[in-house]
Amino acid sequence: MTTVAILGFGLSGRYLQAPFFLANPNFRLKTIVSNTQNPQDIYPGVQKATSLEAVLADPEIDLVSVASPNETHFAYTQQCLRAGKHVLTEKPFTPTAAEAEELIALAKQVGKHLFVFQNRRWDSDFLTVQKVISEGLIGEVLSYEAHFNRYKPVLNPKKWKETIAPGNGILYDLGAHTLDQAIVLFGKPKSVWGQTFTQREHSEVDDAFDVRLDYGKIKVTLKSSLLVREDTPRYIIQGTKGSFVKYGIDVQEDHLKAGIMPGMPGFGIETEANWATINTEVGGLHLRGRIETLPGNWAPLFQNMHEVISAGQAPLIDMQDIVEQLRVMEAVKAV
Repeated sequence: MTTVAILGFGLSGRYLQAPFFLANPNFRLKTIVSNTQNPQDIYPGVQKATSLEAVLADPEIDLVSVASPNETHFAYTQQCLRAGKHVLTEKPFTPTAAEAEELIALAKQVGKHLFVFQNRRWDSDFLTVQKVISEGLIGEVLSYEAHFNRYKPVLNPKKWKETIAPGNGILYDLGAHTLDQAIVLFGKPKSVWGQTFTQREHSEVDDAFDVRLDYGKIKVTLKSSLLVREDTPRYIIQGTKGSFVKYGIDVQEDHLKAGIMPGMPGFGIETEANWATINTEVGGLHLRGRIETLPGNWAPLFQNMHEVISAGQAPLIDMQDIVEQLRVMEAVKAV
């Protein structure tokens, strides 16, 4: 078994990670670090710690998940590697590509594995997008547009999220997901253009972005804002044979918050109301209809971590993809 400690008990540690570690028999979630809450109230079999140092001093801990504020990711990941632990770091991995490369080199030096929590590669909607593109259902892709919007006009009560600091702001938060998905689909872009905006009253950090990636024939648009009240399509993809339009976002986060755990009936399955519309040509026949969304399931990310650590399997997430993601974000921020 891989013995795990989670550093932080916010959204990621509490809802998005702990349930998957607990559901997988290859993991033993031993410790959660929190200074304000008692994780044992929700997960009785887990120990509580109040410092990273306590975790690093525990010889039983194999893997540390860094689910702490963004500006701590580099330093905490570095400390964990130097202490001989494998590390899973919440996105954004680091504020800069140079820091990412430094940690990748350190991991190789100490013989430990690095992972980044890019869980939305296994979202229901993105899995469906990948299937549609790989099967050529709309022909060659010409344009790909992805939106990750929310309506949150009131500033986040977590002050660290609203403070100017390395790795903060919506580009590093939600943009880390949409950029990662684009890189998975299309690789390294030929050129990058983008802008970030601050739109909410009294906000200090960027809370909207517009990013364009040029892949030659394929043009990619990525947008996000915290001031979108009326839902827009999540994906709009145009191909040589047709179009794909998808509303709604993966339901795993909502299910986990509601107490619906991985493996329970209906987990990760989207309602028919948000199935995508496709308008295309199949076998010389015009087809317009709905496509059932594939089930979302972040479990493969966790299973792969265990297989990499215990059996030397190849990681599903290439760390060079993460470096490229950070290079794009740096280029946008530099505009």
